[in-house]
Amino acid sequence: MRRKLRRRRGSSRPELAVPQILAWADAHKRRTGHWPQISAGPIREGPVGESWRKVDTALRLGLRGLEGGSSLAQLLAEQRNARNQTRPPPLTVKQILGWADAHHRRTGHWPTSTSGAIKDSQGETWRAVDDALRLGLRGVQGGTSLAQLLSAERGVRNHRKLPPLSIRQILGWADAYHRRHGTWPTSVSGPIDDAPGETWNGVDTALHLGRRGFPGGSSLSRLLAQKRGTRNPKQLPPLTVAQLLRWARAYRRRTGQWPNRASGTIPEAPGENWSAIHSALVTGCRGLPAGLTLARLIEHQAAVAEPSPLPSLSVPQILGWADAYLKRHGVWPHARSGPIDGVPGETWRTVDQALHKNQRGLKTGMTLAQLLSVHRGRRSRHYAPRLTEAQILAWADAHRKRTGEWPNFRSGPIAGAPGETWRGIDAALQQRSRGLRGGLSLSRFLARKRNARNRNNLPPLKVSQVLAWAKAHHRRTGSWPMSDSGPVADAPGETWKSIDLSLRWGYRGLKGGISLARLLARELGVRNRASLPVLTPERIRSWAEAHYRRTGTWPHSKSGKVFGGGGETWSGIDQALRGGYRGLPGNSSLSALLGGERV
Repeated sequence: MRRKLRRRRGSSRPELAVPQILAWADAHKRRTGHWPQISAGPIREGPVGESWRKVDTALRLGLRGLEGGSSLAQLLAEQRNARNQTRPPPLTVKQILGWADAHHRRTGHWPTSTSGAIKDSQGETWRAVDDALRLGLRGVQGGTSLAQLLSAERGVRNHRKLPPLSIRQILGWADAYHRRHGTWPTSVSGPIDDAPGETWNGVDTALHLGRRGFPGGSSLSRLLAQKRGTRNPKQLPPLTVAQLLRWARAYRRRTGQWPNRASGTIPEAPGENWSAIHSALVTGCRGLPAGLTLARLIEHQAAVAEPSPLPSLSVPQILGWADAYLKRHGVWPHARSGPIDGVPGETWRTVDQALHKNQRGLKTGMTLAQLLSVHRGRRSRHYAPRLTEAQILAWADAHRKRTGEWPNFRSGPIAGAPGETWRGIDAALQQRSRGLRGGLSLSRFLARKRNARNRNNLPPLKVSQVLAWAKAHHRRTGSWPMSDSGPVADAPGETWKSIDLSLRWGYRGLKGGISLARLLARELGVRNRASLPVLTPERIRSWAEAHYRRTGTWPHSKSGKVFGGGGETWSGIDQALRGGYRGLPGNSSLSALLGGERV
């Protein structure tokens, strides 16, 4: 009867036997060192087309001469004592402690949940043991952990249940550290010599997070600053410019030079150094004005302390120096370019100040950057040339003619306009700079002037409009559109992806809360793959009998579409039976459903 059924369904696979499967498994183990799983692929020792997944299916469903109700993993666990990952063996506390003692003798440390595999065990890991102790799996009681078990049975220090600390205790450890090393401890000072198992990082964390009896909100550095007067790098005292100048003059009297950021510590201010002073000036920390540097502060102080008459300057003279700088370095100078080559005592900073403040015989009122922009055409982001709307539109028309699309702020440099970018044009339009008065973005500007499509201000949509486009798509292609169907042929600029998003999120005048697929299913009865109708075994059997009457063979997973099934396929039905989708119980298949009925 079973052979007749197999011929009726078009199957010609040979029958299997448990000894044969075990022989294949033994050969696999000898070749790879591991017992096979259903994902191990084809069986090398078996006939062509045989795989471990097919063997597992036959064991589960009772196909090909096997009884059923088993699996590959269960068979190997029963016959070869292989570890079954879905049914691991029970554990005992005595067994876990034996493994832990062996781990401690071998490594000198007690295991944790991250210690990896357990040596001399059948595939056990410390993570699995910890999970079993926490959740009460595999015969152990649960509600504990590996750390708690070792703490209770072996006296191992449990980092999650540490004893409370006191301020007096921490200060005693800190004083001993200071006597021993000459410095106060920090959070990175490592273990505490006088307290085995404690670390300065752990103490700092407890003070900060409010653990081990502390209220929280403090730190080791704050505690030592309050109780021992140490310097806290995160709460440094404020500084003043006058104070810095006093230290700088003292440095000059002592060394004959002004300090710079690499001049080291400041003897007049224990704990301070010139590098930290420079950083505070740049960032405006510790009460100092932002935007200064130590060099600029010293430059100003040197000019005040040692005034000397400076020679007059002229614009042709400055431009000559700038031309020589360009020839020598390949770039134009700026205010931070340092000393001027061949002109002792002059710097580009002093020239910039003289130009801007109309000093030393100059009457320009410009900066050095402005002067070079006007007289040498040097482009500066702060003094970019003026723009006109006609010029921008001409560039946009050329871009569209060349690329087929209107530019946006991500379109990069503008061809034929060195130094210009579409991002810069967008910024100038929005900020009303460079002679423009629009106050619009580039996309809105082109939408107004060239009727270009603005993705941030798209026209409203209607459901009737979307349905009309969908029907036209179906007439043209024979299939209904999906979100990945690309552009909408009847609406230039529209895409089915953007329509789907608008339907989902309620953009462009739509209510939202629906997708393109659901809309077509609701309004036009189109099959929605994300919300397929419920199936029943009776309906599947009736389709199968109709298939047999029509073709003379019973359907299988590769039989294509279900005749009269409204878009159903035998492959989809087989997957639903196997996975328990669409109202079916699962753990079955099309062949098992039809075979059971005929038997």
